[in-house]
Amino acid sequence: MISGTTSRELNDAPQRVQDVLAGLPPETVEIIDLSDEIYGLRDAYLKAAVVGPASEADAEHIAAATVAGVDFVVSWNFKHIVHYDKIRGFQAINLLQGYEPIQIFSPKEVVDL
Repeated sequence: MISGTTSRELNDAPQRVQDVLAGLPPETVEIIDLSDEIYGLRDAYLKAAVVGPASEADAEHIAAATVAGVDFVVSWNFKHIVHYDKIRGFQAINLLQGYEPIQIFSPKEVVDL
């Protein structure tokens, strides 16, 4: 699953990065359309200062995953997403807003090398 935020970010990515997603079989990719519900949860993260305004897209990724009910998020973003304080903040706001806590991992935690 990828969010509309990811799709938007990929537009500015190098072609080789865009090709990774384009090379996946379409039936294996589900795009989460952005919605007022996602924007509302994103704004709750920002209001609670889980991340700052400059990290709005990061908050949007987590909000999209939460609203879509994904099992977990995998990210290389160790500053704004895969960080103990940030994960706890996202989880706390999710609970306050009536959502399940989101599980967030680095790729190394979910891939057996």
